Amino acid sequence: MLHSSVSMDTGERHDTHRLAQRHTVIDALRGFALVGVWMVNLRSLSLYEMLDAQQKAGLPSSTFDGFVLDAMTALVDIKFITIFSLLFGLGFALQLERAQVRGADVMRRYVRRLLVLLAIGAVHAWFVWWGDILFTYALVGLLMIPFRHASSRTLIVTGLIVAMLPPLLTPVIRPLLPALASQADIYARALDAFAGTSWADTLTTNMAMSNWARLSNWALVCFVLGRFLLGYWAGRAGLLQSPDQHRPLLLRILIGALFTWLLATVLSKIQAPMRTTWPAIDVEAVRIAIRMLLRAAPLALGIAYATGFVLMFCRPGWNRRLGVFAPLGRMALTNYLTQSLLAIGLFYGIGLGLGAPHGLVGLLLAWVAVLALQLWWSRWWLDRFHYGPVEWIWRWCTNGQRPTLRRRDRAAD
Repeated sequence: MLHSSVSMDTGERHDTHRLAQRHTVIDALRGFALVGVWMVNLRSLSLYEMLDAQQKAGLPSSTFDGFVLDAMTALVDIKFITIFSLLFGLGFALQLERAQVRGADVMRRYVRRLLVLLAIGAVHAWFVWWGDILFTYALVGLLMIPFRHASSRTLIVTGLIVAMLPPLLTPVIRPLLPALASQADIYARALDAFAGTSWADTLTTNMAMSNWARLSNWALVCFVLGRFLLGYWAGRAGLLQSPDQHRPLLLRILIGALFTWLLATVLSKIQAPMRTTWPAIDVEAVRIAIRMLLRAAPLALGIAYATGFVLMFCRPGWNRRLGVFAPLGRMALTNYLTQSLLAIGLFYGIGLGLGAPHGLVGLLLAWVAVLALQLWWSRWWLDRFHYGPVEWIWRWCTNGQRPTLRRRDRAAD
């Protein structure tokens, strides 16, 4: 009896250690993804994205800006939000896994969790920053429920198809949309409002921008759902729960993703000359097929970043180096929302009004400064509390019970 008790205690400690390790790599990867997402979001939050071509060319930093934009397009844009989206789908698998252990009604809790996220996203989108992704995540997350018992093949195939589907759907969806302002017009109006000092103009323009973005970027639903499904498959396969046990598969995924990205990149360079050389293939069906295939490039590179990160994390010593991103990732929701508030305080007219005259130099300085602050603050906060502030509210509203926030060993601080 004593032997059984000791064995059980040892097993529980082993399970606890395994779960801690699993969360560390997942949280570190989420924090790493937030680093790239923050850089991309700053392009609009700093108002740089809303400048027209002539205004951008007139900036003193225009040459430097062009170099940075090319680098961001090649290495950052779409890739890091891909990691973020994959991890959201993986989180669905983790919730099912935990619910099976506890015997809980996972679907009811999952829906409540998404409804709370929907409310948070709505407030963020309409009252803070029009480029919010949380609202879309919550809505698309509900579409994951029918795939709960789907086979691995179904998840992978459906995820890939849905991710590349928008060019095929565009001729059908576009006529159904109401008349929308052009991006140039809406950006010009937004620049005037956001650079101004009127809170009312800023708020009403942000709401209008948010509504415009939801409709004009309808393909974001396919983008997110496809990645959610792929992330759900990865979570159900246990790729990040036990990465050491799946190194060969992770390595194959990394190599395959890099090869796919390379092929899609080559296709992007040669497709226009090919259609010019052979006019017979320059037809709408071929152009749609090419646009669908080109969507594989950022998806593949995002997957390569994620698998490469996890494989590096498994190497001795690198888990400590990469683990610096874990506190940032554990508080990803809080950090994501505060990034918007800090950027508006820095760049909008209702804040310090730094705006876009400094080009991408100002963007990069803000990117580094805010990340350094959040990396420090996240570690400081989590040394004293179990959850980030918004994560705590999210958990409280989901469960209907206030969770313990302060760590016991810090109660006397």
